[in-house]
Amino acid sequence: MSQQFTPVSSGARLSDQVAAQLTAEIEQGRLAPGAKLPTEANLAAQFRVSRTVVREAVSRLKSLGLVDSRQGSGVFVKPALPIPALHFEARHAASQEAVVQMVEVRRALEAEVAALAAQRRSPQDILDIEWAVQALNDAVLAGGNGVTEDVNFHRAIAQATRNPFLIQTLQYLSQFLHGATQVTRANEARRLDFAAEVRAEHQAILSAIVAGNAEQARQAAAAHLGNAIGRIRQADPAFWEQEGERLAQPLVKGLRG
Repeated sequence: MSQQFTPVSSGARLSDQVAAQLTAEIEQGRLAPGAKLPTEANLAAQFRVSRTVVREAVSRLKSLGLVDSRQGSGVFVKPALPIPALHFEARHAASQEAVVQMVEVRRALEAEVAALAAQRRSPQDILDIEWAVQALNDAVLAGGNGVTEDVNFHRAIAQATRNPFLIQTLQYLSQFLHGATQVTRANEARRLDFAAEVRAEHQAILSAIVAGNAEQARQAAAAHLGNAIGRIRQADPAFWEQEGERLAQPLVKGLRG
């Protein structure tokens, strides 16, 4: 095999870095349809990782539909590649600018999600969203970071849209957005004014959804996430150096649909 791969380094998970290089080789045609991948031992030597890391990376490629195994023969690039799957490179997801960009993704999606929720919510949806807001406030008052409760709040709003494609998209993104949410929540908890702003913004979204006002809900959700970006940019550099990059790491354990 003529391919030469670059050894990976610390930072993002090693298997993610290996998978990213292999995926690039396949998508750019340097590993052609039907081509056999180098052996596990060969890849481990080139990437300077363990064979376990290589197996995890190849498993990722299989989940994306890029390769398959042939008993006793090895791993081969599929003759007909699927429509490219949505995936992000984890190594790009743990920086201050990446957190801002992830929140921009959330703003684009969740403003419309809030508007649809206002139009389609049922009485049970309203109860679920109200419960999520209360659970979030209680968690913060108890000294928690509220990350799980914050995610549940936005999930409850998404469920009210009755749109499975939106719900599944947000579920996929959640592995990356979880890290961004940890950063925003940790940053906001450092200042009482930030925490008060967030509570008021959540209440504005809830009130618009309860009122069935789609445009108001859209504006409230967009304003909330736009303000979150501003709060991230105001973060003390020391906070980012000490905690930001660690918290921003995505929950990547193999791509989930």
